Amino acid sequence: MDREDCMIELYNKNCLEVMPTLTDKFVIVTDPPFNVNYHYNSYNDNLDEGEYYNFLTKVFSDNPLVVVHYAEQLHKLSISFNNAPTKVVSWVYNSNTPKQHRQIGFYNIKPDFTKAHQPYKNPNDKRIKKLIEQGKRGARLYDWWNVNQVKNVSHEKTDHPCQMPVQVMENIINILPEHLTVVDPFMGSGTTGVACKNLNRKFVGIEVDNSYFNIAKQRLEVR
Repeated sequence: MDREDCMIELYNKNCLEVMPTLTDKFVIVTDPPFNVNYHYNSYNDNLDEGEYYNFLTKVFSDNPLVVVHYAEQLHKLSISFNNAPTKVVSWVYNSNTPKQHRQIGFYNIKPDFTKAHQPYKNPNDKRIKKLIEQGKRGARLYDWWNVNQVKNVSHEKTDHPCQMPVQVMENIINILPEHLTVVDPFMGSGTTGVACKNLNRKFVGIEVDNSYFNIAKQRLEVR
């Protein structure tokens, strides 16, 4: 475990070993392995479907949870632990792949979209100009996020094969209760942790693969 001002804790272990030891009140925020045969270093991304959802159910348990996944898999996940999300957000992106969006499901927790803002769509509108003059920072966050994927030419790209954009994770964390520690049991390259660091939120990251753990550690500047 590594610490930085008691705000960041990183574990290079199996998440099933670490999760039961956590004592803070927390919310899980993660994009788990998608089980679509990505070429990860240390774990199999092509499990039997039943085994895959049973595994995720064990990890997530009944905790407050925000999970990023493809739409079909998010529905199956809901069925597997018999729990419907309180809110679903669409993250859309332009890519050369058949899938052009992912879903973000909020379980056992209600996000507050008034806590985050995005630029007004029509800044030249008279009413919007007046709001800007009054010091308004933008419109409340919508449930449709158009954010580019992290591509090979992106400045934030690492050697992780399935890296999340920081903006998506910042959007999520911004609308969650501030007193909860953010836990990512599938930390990967550490993007959830980067978002927490940017927003001054307490973060626990868990990653079983040593090389991905070291990438996250370097991005988070943890000794």
